[in-house]
Parts: sequence; structure tokens; C-alpha cells
Amino acid sequence: MSKSDDDSLRPATKLVQGGRRPEWTGDPRLGGGVVNPPVWRASTILYDNIADLKARGHATHDQLYYGRRGTPTVWALADALTELEPGAEGTLLYPSGVAANSAGMLALLAPGDHLLMVDSAYEPTRAFCNGLLKRYGVETTFYDPLVGGAIAELIRPETKLIFLESPGSLTFEVQDIPAIVAAARSRGVLTMLDNTWATPLLFPALAHGVDVTMMSLTKYVGGHSDAMMGSLTATRAVWPKLRSAAYQLGQAVSPDDCALMLRGLRTLDVRMARHGASALAVAEWLAARGEVGRVLHPALAGDPGHEIWARDFSGASGLFGFTLKGSDEAGRTRFIEALSHFGIGFSWGGYESLVVPSNPADIRTATFWTDPDPLVRLSIGLEDPADLIADLARGFAAMAG
Repeated sequence: MSKSDDDSLRPATKLVQGGRRPEWTGDPRLGGGVVNPPVWRASTILYDNIADLKARGHATHDQLYYGRRGTPTVWALADALTELEPGAEGTLLYPSGVAANSAGMLALLAPGDHLLMVDSAYEPTRAFCNGLLKRYGVETTFYDPLVGGAIAELIRPETKLIFLESPGSLTFEVQDIPAIVAAARSRGVLTMLDNTWATPLLFPALAHGVDVTMMSLTKYVGGHSDAMMGSLTATRAVWPKLRSAAYQLGQAVSPDDCALMLRGLRTLDVRMARHGASALAVAEWLAARGEVGRVLHPALAGDPGHEIWARDFSGASGLFGFTLKGSDEAGRTRFIEALSHFGIGFSWGGYESLVVPSNPADIRTATFWTDPDPLVRLSIGLEDPADLIADLARGFAAMAG
């Protein structure tokens, strides 16, 4: 048992104490232990005898069997993530967020099944549905992220899974997750959520009725832009399916990367607070600028998703978008390339601010992005927001030309 198994503990305390079982952090016979679980690197595990080998073959998560099934470093991270989600049975780790999404859908869908996929999903998620899943014999219907409880009208007898992403990672629509979950449960359909934007600190997904929650740990959990990993955390009913599929697919993660993720996890609470506060300050400044058409940030009072966000979320992260009013591709390029405190690069959630151009119209089919103004996505890091705002002002000056 780890220090954070007390359900009364608040999330910030669980972040610090999660996964630090005494048997993983030290040997009490030596009079103490270490703060962080050591990095256990292993492929082959040795056994005392054949009976020991056979007994451990049935182990699932806490006995050394073979390196692919994990070591204490891996289990420590998985345990810590599980403890952040009330109602979770366990967490599985994957080499990336995309790998976690793909493995989760493969575990829960079979040929002939029907999947409902949110139209605002991360582009690689869409590509998996239109590629491997289609060849696998699974039909995907993309649905309006704002459908809410009316998703019941899209559920067929063969529908087995509804996939959500809220807010969407390019256009930031906030889904009515409780309404969608209620409709799904009434028809015996599972739900899976990409919760990378909020993390369980801002939206504990399983407590809201979701069956499986995914995070790209590459983003906020890692926090330092130096490691890639994904996770699936699930209820007791779904967990065995995910675990069995992970073993069959040979999914495994490096204990060294798990140590990096554990390092990031310990400070997630304070970093998320800074990301959220700084991003909101920048978003409010942008909303007042004449060069901006609209700001896509659910924590802003005028945002279409603000009411649901305020009801369901306890805070906001550092990722949002905005449009450049009356500009074009060349103007957006001048704006972005004039910035000095924002790196041009994919991913988000690290300590450094990032900027990329976004073109959601290219990847929407159930709903359509019709805004003629070019869209920019910002990931606000841990810099002083005043410096970021001054940098954005320079970008606007360069855009004007």
C-alpha cells in the first residue's frame, strides 16, 4: 500500500505520496528508505525454483515476472495515477498518448462493432479510426461535440463505445460529459475520454461516470518536454479487458521514462495552477485586442462552453486558441515567426510556451469550421505572463507589417 491510499486525502497530497510503497522505496531492515522509487531496469527476472516461476505467472501488477510486465518504477507511476481517479481499479502505461488511445479502442471494440467518435478529436485519433479500425471491421461515426444527451439518437444496437475529448484540442468545445455518459449507460455502451487537457486534477473523469480515461502523460504530467508516455485508467469492469489487450499487444514502457513522469507528477498541482492562471491572463488580454476575432478558452465568460466548464471543471489548463481577425496565412506566419518567447513546435504542457498554426477545417466531417480568420493555438508555459503578453504585442506589430 502507498501513503496516499486514504481516500480522504486531497489531490495535491496524493500527487506527493502516490506510488511510494515502502517495499519500492526502501528496505526497512536497513533502517529507512529513499524518497523516490529507484529506477528498476529489467528484462529477465530470475526465480528461486520452478514453483516460484509458476506462481508468479499469474501476477498482474505487483510481482516481478518479466520486464514487459513492469518493475516497481512502472508500478509506482501506475499506482499514483490510479489514486488520482476515485473509482479506478488500475492504470496501464503505453509508449505515447496515441498508443494508449489505440490500445484502448482495440481492447474494447471488435469487428462488426460501431464507434461514436467526437468530431473534435485529436487528429491521430481520427486517423486511427479511419485507418486501422476501419480495416479491422469497426465502423466509426463522427458526432458533434455539442450533441449532449441527444447522442442517444446516434446509438445503434452494435454501438459499443463512445469516445470523448473535452475540451477539443484545437477548437476547445466543452462536451456535456454527464449527459453523454447517462445516455451511454442507459444503452449499455462504454465511454472513453481523452482527459489530457484537464488531467484528473481539474476533471476526475471516472467520478463523472466515464469508464476509461486516457492521458498523454507527455504533456502536463511529464511537464518538461523530455519524455513520451500515455495512460489508461479504468473502472473494475473494464480494467481486465485493457490489461489483457496490453499484454497481447506487447505494450511496455521504459522505467527511466516512468521515473521522469513521477518527477513531473509530484509538482503537477502547482504547475497546473500557474499554467491556468497565466493562460487566463493572456486570454483576457487577447480578447481585448482589435487584431483578435475570438478567443477559444472555456474559462472566459463569453465562451460557448463556459457554462458547462464552470459546472464540471475545477480549473483550466494552459492550452487555448484564438483567431486573427481579417488576417490571412501570410499574416499568421508573420505573427508567429515574430514571437521570441513562444517556441514553434507540437505538443504542449511543458514548462515552455509554444505556438502553432491550426487548421481544423481540414479534419472535421460531422461539424464544420467555417471561421474565415486563421487560427492560432497557444500553450502557455511557466514564464511570467507579462513577458508573454509583451511578446504577443510584438507579434501583432509584425503582422501589421
